[in-house]
Amino acid sequence: MTVSERCLLAKRNAHSVAESTEAEKNEMLSRAAEALTAHAEDILAANARDLSVFNRGEQLRDRLLLTKERIAGVAEGLKQLRRLQCPVGEVIERRTAENGLFIERVRVPFGTVGIIYEARPNVTADAIGLCIKSGNAVVLRGSKDAFHSNAAIVRIIKESLADGGFNPEFIQLLEDCSREGAVEFMRCKGALDVLIPRGSASLIQSTLENATVPVIETGTGNCHIYLEATADPVEARDIVINAKTQRPSVCNAAESLVADRSFAEKHLCEIVCALRDRGVCVVGDGASRNICAEIGAAAEEDFDTEFLSLKISVKIVENVEEAVSFINAHSTHHSEAIVTEDEAAAETFLRKIDSACVYVNASTRFTDGFEFGFGAEMGISTQKLHARGPMGLRELTSYKYVVRGSGQIRK
Repeated sequence: MTVSERCLLAKRNAHSVAESTEAEKNEMLSRAAEALTAHAEDILAANARDLSVFNRGEQLRDRLLLTKERIAGVAEGLKQLRRLQCPVGEVIERRTAENGLFIERVRVPFGTVGIIYEARPNVTADAIGLCIKSGNAVVLRGSKDAFHSNAAIVRIIKESLADGGFNPEFIQLLEDCSREGAVEFMRCKGALDVLIPRGSASLIQSTLENATVPVIETGTGNCHIYLEATADPVEARDIVINAKTQRPSVCNAAESLVADRSFAEKHLCEIVCALRDRGVCVVGDGASRNICAEIGAAAEEDFDTEFLSLKISVKIVENVEEAVSFINAHSTHHSEAIVTEDEAAAETFLRKIDSACVYVNASTRFTDGFEFGFGAEMGISTQKLHARGPMGLRELTSYKYVVRGSGQIRK
């Protein structure tokens, strides 16, 4: 079956989820979660097959890797979605016009959602779960690196729905992982209502350049931690270590450390040593190297790079205004954090930083749909139209106007 035929098949079956009651959607989610847990060994076997030929580096390998614990986490995300209210049918606003027309704005599903993503098989289950609860059909196009893992997850979920008497054909996985197939997918206007890319900067750029389907842009994460002059040194160290090393291959990991000179002169070396003890390569500007000899020389492009590995850049600034200016110039507008005891500095940072998520005294690693209580996420949007930040259920809906009259005609 061609890419276009798969997309049309999902569209033709979209009604089977769009017209489901909330109880039926929750039953689908329960069945999917239970099936993933029950068939974890099958998924792990498929994942091992993908891993056996994967040779693109250890950090990207971590994105591909599934474990029983990670599968259990994905299943828990589906269960969490059950507990969230379905947004479909929610009345956003209502009013009566002067002519007596009663006008409501009501949430509705997009229809058919396409998602194109790289070697992260957990995205497969997350996307299916979110689309079930938001009433959308879904077409999945993962990378060839994760094909067997994705295929196993889709097969298990679809079988669990069919066993419960549901039509699972609103879920489709593309078998064509070629570049040509990807471009065809991006141009399936009429079959797809929206396309969401989730992956590298090159994948997102290719989608923006080739798509004729409307795109919700998810972004790369050149995330910053700013250590303001009054930051608690222990809290600062712990936040930096967590944001950089807890899982360095993901988009909400910190890639850049910005520090006030007065803080850095007292505490930067301790933080750098803690990073290096955990295998992090630390590079920085001249001012940071003058303060701490263990910091290597940064190239100019390092300050604009999403490393996705155990590497971080360091920049010294004089105050919060300079920090804000630097971060806004180099950020991908994903997630930034300030560590400070100065409330005025915190408010300045929150107000002036132009990113989807901005933190005070917390790790950027919390920019995540599950952590935000969304059950899962379709991605982290760094654009400003329609959706921004972690995309949960409401971000997978549009709206329509429902107008009730009593015979009014326009004069």
